[in-house]
Amino acid sequence: MLENQISQPTRLLRYYAPALGFLMFAVGVNLSIDSFRKALDRPGVIALGYAGQFVCKPLLGLLVAFLSVQVLHLPKAVGSGLVLVACVSGAQLANYATFLVEPSMAPLSIVMTALSTISAVVVTPALSLLLLGKRLPVDVPAMMASITQIVLVPIAGGLIINKFLPAVSRAIRPTLPLSSVLVTCACIGAPMSHNIDVLRSQFGLMVLLPVFAFHFLAFIAGYKATEVVFPSEPDLDGLAKTICFTTGMQSGLLGLALANRFFEDPIVGIPSAISTVLMSLMGFGLTIVWRRPKSAV
Repeated sequence: MLENQISQPTRLLRYYAPALGFLMFAVGVNLSIDSFRKALDRPGVIALGYAGQFVCKPLLGLLVAFLSVQVLHLPKAVGSGLVLVACVSGAQLANYATFLVEPSMAPLSIVMTALSTISAVVVTPALSLLLLGKRLPVDVPAMMASITQIVLVPIAGGLIINKFLPAVSRAIRPTLPLSSVLVTCACIGAPMSHNIDVLRSQFGLMVLLPVFAFHFLAFIAGYKATEVVFPSEPDLDGLAKTICFTTGMQSGLLGLALANRFFEDPIVGIPSAISTVLMSLMGFGLTIVWRRPKSAV
């Protein structure tokens, strides 16, 4: 039953990529090309975000996987699945979560996520071989096409409209908040509907704890690492939140695709299936907390 649920896409899941593209377009309409130039002028911050993606996360994944197998006595396949989740690239939803909380930091988040996604074609298989002893040939053209369609084209379209058609940009901006909320719900609901049987199963509930622990630790690590490395930055709070999202939210759908394709045991895909839902809920839960007025927190 679980094998079928984690390998067969639902109709709603087909709209996940277009929904992400719409959110990236909404970000682009509210930004300028100059804001991306400023983001590229901060290589140290970009390097920290990258280290959070491909150094901190894999180590946390390895730790949580070890404890899951040794302490919770979960199958080794679950441990492998947790490590796999920790080795994939960042999630595009992290860009939109950053935009909701710190709009000025959105270009920085987009640059970091794009960099991790592009390099994942080499880094994710290398980490998998190092930590799991498993070779994962990644479809490079498909991954490049994905980031182009979901991130680069929508954001570029928004930037172009904002610069060359300001009247159009001003006209559509008032419609974006409500429509973006609806699309965000679809982005969370699509993987949830796809993996609902896994989430409701007894085994899925057992795996929920280590997946939650992994994301929780990743969010904290991203935030605290920024405070330690850049204590004197004037925009420290915004930077910390940005790298928090970048480190805590990753492409569980990529992990699920790799698990289904390259691992014989379907259990390996369960952590990725749960992660896709959980990291979305946790990430946007943080946006709700951080968007509240200071006096209300």
